[in-house]
Amino acid sequence: MKIIILGAGQVGGSLADHLANEANDITVVDTDTGRLRELQDRLDIRTIEGKASYPSVLDQAGAQDADMLIAVTNSDEVNMIACQVAQTLFNVPTKIARVREHDYLQRNKAIFDAKAIPIDVLISPEELVTMHIKRMIQHPGALQVLDFAEGQAQLVAVKAYYGGPLVGREIAYLRAHMPNIDTRVAAIFRQDRPIIPTGDTVIEADDEVFFIAARNDIRAVMSELRRLDNPYKRVIIAGGGNIGARLASTIENQMQVKIIERDIGRCNLLARQLDKTIVLHGSASDRDLLLEENIEDTDVFCALTNDDEANIMASMLAKRLGVRTVMTLINNPAYVDLVQGGAIDIAISPQQTTIGALLTHVRRGDVAAVHSLRRGAAEALEAVAHGDPRSSKVVGRTIEEIALPPGTTIGAIIRKDKVLIAHDDVVVENGDHVILFLVDNRRINDVERLFQVGLTFF
Repeated sequence: MKIIILGAGQVGGSLADHLANEANDITVVDTDTGRLRELQDRLDIRTIEGKASYPSVLDQAGAQDADMLIAVTNSDEVNMIACQVAQTLFNVPTKIARVREHDYLQRNKAIFDAKAIPIDVLISPEELVTMHIKRMIQHPGALQVLDFAEGQAQLVAVKAYYGGPLVGREIAYLRAHMPNIDTRVAAIFRQDRPIIPTGDTVIEADDEVFFIAARNDIRAVMSELRRLDNPYKRVIIAGGGNIGARLASTIENQMQVKIIERDIGRCNLLARQLDKTIVLHGSASDRDLLLEENIEDTDVFCALTNDDEANIMASMLAKRLGVRTVMTLINNPAYVDLVQGGAIDIAISPQQTTIGALLTHVRRGDVAAVHSLRRGAAEALEAVAHGDPRSSKVVGRTIEEIALPPGTTIGAIIRKDKVLIAHDDVVVENGDHVILFLVDNRRINDVERLFQVGLTFF
């Protein structure tokens, strides 16, 4: 596909990296010459310097025959106007825009419409990150929790601990040990190296294990890999910005929530908007304030300000003072791997969360969801099977018969309202949602081709 990416920041650059490796024709537009030069030196892409919403710049970028425009600049207004220009002057078929401002999103159905601002897909990073954090809070001990088929199935990553019933045993033992619960281990990362598991693979302590199961079975499977944590009840949020406020509003009816915010005006606004959340004026790095709020009895400390360094320092202090779990929002990808696993239990990258949502609409074939895993090192996707045994490479075939690319596994199939774990004898039917796990993103084109319908002969 010919794709124009507006904005060469963390999201735009990472997206270009993903898509350029998949044989797409990519053009990146930005006003930052240095950033464009850096991307062009590293990737096989075309770059244009200029204002992303200007008709002349879009024309120069090739909008007249582009398949897709993805607007992810730092300005909501530039993204919106660029989509309007792309439709009005160039009739670009698919227009995707990142919009952050809550005031726009509250009226999105009226504003982002073919008769108003023609945006086909609206991406809200704050909303995506909020839901990501909420899922982590709902599953204590998980490193990542991903929904498929509207939450019917979930892919969960956990670190295997010494003493877990399955640690030191073969994966096949899990089925014998839990005969009433069906699950599949999709992949294992051991010392940052991927392992495609088989029945005789032995799980070791400190392995990062990705497994898929029906939503109601997740907690039982987690208990086999690590000591099961008690549900979280008390949450402190550092930062009352868009993400902090959204998170508080979504969990305040189930948990005891406190927000620490430095700006007194923002504190007053939050106090009016939130019903049960306690709003505190002060700094999340204030040791005395944390002790006064019984940080040692708190289950989760979420550092969600816009300042990476402030988030890291506040998180380290909270952990030292005795908080049970620390989740930290980190915008700089270079920091994520450095800090996770030490004082910080879970580092959250908004870029990776956003990229997964964008990739869902870029993938060929009928792809319902894409999730970027392990900071982009792997990928999970939900593809819909169509056709019959003559026109499809997957329909009418058992899992064992499907010629999957190396490093790819099928974890589950969602058929209407049933979750079928992908054992070798399961047959794929037309309309099935197939959950796949890839440890090598370079194979994504091969996976996409599996789900493209066309006349084939066998």
